[in-house]
Amino acid sequence: MTLVVKLGSSIVAADDGELRTDVLDSVCEQVAQLEQEGERVVMVTSGAIARGMRLMELPARPRAMDELQASSAVGQGDLFRAYETRLSGNGTRAAQVLLTAADIGSHTNYVNARQTLRRLLAWGVVPVVNENDTTATDEITFGDNDFLAAQVAILLEARLLVLLTNVDGLYARDPDLDPDPELISEVAARSDLRGLAIGDRTSAFGSGGMRSKVAAAEMASESGIPVTICNGTEAGTLFAAARGDEGGTHFLAQTGKESSFKLWLKYGKPIRGKVEVDDGAARALRDSGSSLLPVGVSDLHGPFEAGDAVSVVGSDGEIGKGISDYSSRELIRVKGMKTEQVRELLPHAPAEVVHRDRFVLL
Repeated sequence: MTLVVKLGSSIVAADDGELRTDVLDSVCEQVAQLEQEGERVVMVTSGAIARGMRLMELPARPRAMDELQASSAVGQGDLFRAYETRLSGNGTRAAQVLLTAADIGSHTNYVNARQTLRRLLAWGVVPVVNENDTTATDEITFGDNDFLAAQVAILLEARLLVLLTNVDGLYARDPDLDPDPELISEVAARSDLRGLAIGDRTSAFGSGGMRSKVAAAEMASESGIPVTICNGTEAGTLFAAARGDEGGTHFLAQTGKESSFKLWLKYGKPIRGKVEVDDGAARALRDSGSSLLPVGVSDLHGPFEAGDAVSVVGSDGEIGKGISDYSSRELIRVKGMKTEQVRELLPHAPAEVVHRDRFVLL
């Protein structure tokens, strides 16, 4: 079985940009021991930008994209060596794996990434995964790799995702504002989160905060993967999470796990357009698991191409997400038409706008 552990910027680097060597020593030692006990572990890390900033002696986190990417390029190799040295010192080999949003968004690349990670795990190698910030533009302004960690866990059908941060877990109120906040020990359903003041404070070098960790935990738990958010600065917390011991906040796995393709569609493929449907089509999609036909389309917003993911929206909000068999140019010509009318206008057009096998409810 596979365990995915994510280290945020607050775990990897101190506020002055120096590596938190004591924390990295502890976490890598725990990872190596878990590996030696038969667990397969994937590490997802942030901190390349923070490390690059320190090495380049930059006074503050850059704002310009080229500066963020250049900082990451400087820091990425040094950061991986920090993991590699510590893991090898404990008898475990590491491999650097850099992914981009395009790798997640393309199903072919998604499957290739899964095969590569599975091969490394079969060889007993610990993949150290990071966003390829040097060429990507999505992650640098998104969630401090929390989304990436959830994606990797889903991709590998991990038994557990552990999000290590510098606080003990999810609190009912922001611990920086409340001197005696209540720690939430368990989240069994999304409704348990209602009324909580989930903050987005982060470290000097991070971009996520607790809000993005909760979003990542929801994503993984809805895919059938339990999640623990806990304090990685304290010794032994990764071991405890791997054993299922008390401590931190545990998000329980939800039942009804979807196929790997639909999980990729739901969480990995970016939306390129929006298709509005009438009430009859909305009911058919929600209640009957039907495909969406041109006759049910009332409006659309693009542009998008055939093969792109679109959001499907009814009069009362979003229904789901699917892969369109039509481009926006084609669909605008046939929206609201019955199948026979569509055939007359576009003889080779597909029968469905979105086939039910390529649609997920949201």
